[in-house]
Amino acid sequence: MAKIFGLGPNGKKNTLSGSAPSGDLTIGNYIGAVRTWDEIQEEYNSYFMVVDLHSITTRQDPKVLHERSLSFYAQYLACGLDPEKNVIFLQSHVAEHAELAWILSCFTPFGDLSRMTQFKDKSAKHPKNVNAGLFTYPVLMAADILLYDAHVVPVGEDQKQHLELTRDIAQRFNNDRGETFVVPEPMIPKVGARVMALQEPTRKMDKSDPNPANTVFLLDTPKAIEKKFKSATTDSGSEIRFADDKPGVSNLLQIHSSLSGQSIAELETHFQGKMYGHLKVEVAEVVTERLKPVREKYEQLMNDRDYLQTVMRKSAGRAREHAGRTLARVFEKMGFLAK
Repeated sequence: MAKIFGLGPNGKKNTLSGSAPSGDLTIGNYIGAVRTWDEIQEEYNSYFMVVDLHSITTRQDPKVLHERSLSFYAQYLACGLDPEKNVIFLQSHVAEHAELAWILSCFTPFGDLSRMTQFKDKSAKHPKNVNAGLFTYPVLMAADILLYDAHVVPVGEDQKQHLELTRDIAQRFNNDRGETFVVPEPMIPKVGARVMALQEPTRKMDKSDPNPANTVFLLDTPKAIEKKFKSATTDSGSEIRFADDKPGVSNLLQIHSSLSGQSIAELETHFQGKMYGHLKVEVAEVVTERLKPVREKYEQLMNDRDYLQTVMRKSAGRAREHAGRTLARVFEKMGFLAK
């Protein structure tokens, strides 16, 4: 199928990534996804989204969402994404996402959606706003991926279930209507795919966490980063090693390893005989140094909003070109009249 429509004119495969503008981007996002974007933009035809449509499954203040979406876009660029090499766009600027989501929802069994663990988790967190969009948003996610013929999708462990649903939807449609979609494969970083909360290292770091001490944000000041790591929860004993019975220390070692490039084994040797305080200080220094150019570039971009708007419009046009070609294939297979 790739020979028909999957590969770009340059012969490269396609990939798609995105993050919802709820909360602020964290080092968890950076290590698990954003950091890898810079590495793959040379290898793939890459599409990067600010998935603002997904964010409204929970109530959003319009002014806050507007500003945060622009901020997220600037953070994407500040993290090293090149708008000339990649397509970097807002999901809401490409109407084909919503169009394809409706069609795919008619090929998605109710039972498949009812088994999505994130729907159950978010329903429990927001019991007064269990809306239809929250239930069906995995179908919109499938549309996001399938519109751009994505061969691989960088995902964390918590998103693997959604990608499996996307694969099921694509295969079901292909079997029913003929070869139409590329069936995507997951790309999961071997190190740093899951960064845990600093105060509660048994659960994932969350950009919407109500406790700011749990999370290190990309735009945190060096002073704030140092304070958060110094107060991070560690474990009983004093030995610095990566182990299941040491979730706090293991989390700090993983963050260090992911950003410094040193292996866990090298770090265990490096910190042999040292105290937890040494580990916390050094991790804070590694994070601060790695995020310094990101913060500087971000401030520069946010002070030139005309440039951001120009890049955003140009990128949305490029995204619509590819999305439009995919939707045209789907229209033909569905029997809809061409636009």
